[in-house]
Amino acid sequence: MILEKKAPIDFQVRIGHVHLKVADLERAIGFYRDVLGFELMQRMGDQAAFLSAGGYHHHIALNTWESLDGEPPAFGTTGLYHHAIVYPSRAALADALRRLIAAGIGLEGAADHGVSQSLYLRDPDGNGVELYVDRPREAWPHTPDGKLAMYTRHLDLRALLAELPADKANEVPTTRDL
Repeated sequence: MILEKKAPIDFQVRIGHVHLKVADLERAIGFYRDVLGFELMQRMGDQAAFLSAGGYHHHIALNTWESLDGEPPAFGTTGLYHHAIVYPSRAALADALRRLIAAGIGLEGAADHGVSQSLYLRDPDGNGVELYVDRPREAWPHTPDGKLAMYTRHLDLRALLAELPADKANEVPTTRDL
């Protein structure tokens, strides 16, 4: 099958909210609201909740419609790899890391991709979550011929935490695992 080359998608298109099936609504709300800091905008009884940053109708929706008391998908099956939450600055990402440490939530990884800096973890239902901050486009790495050259390198978590304002830096629990 030969496809005709089409014009690229409009550059203003963006990904909207993520809607996750969860096993325990209260536990999921606790993670997204109490750990990551999203605001609970609306609930639909004990079956669904809608959370947001900055008063938007919702960035994250949670429901138990098909998943109440369910198990995460088995390894090796298709589905969502992770959803990503973009932070406006390194200081905001550092605050997210501070929150995770305070809640005792471990990371699966932390990486500098050249275009962004990312923290990787799982929510209580096993969904992959990436918390990241973009670098300015003009700072993205490129090959000599101008193509994007993303990479994966170690992200220094101590240096990231150093971005916290003094009042929040004092709230970081002592940890040797960074």
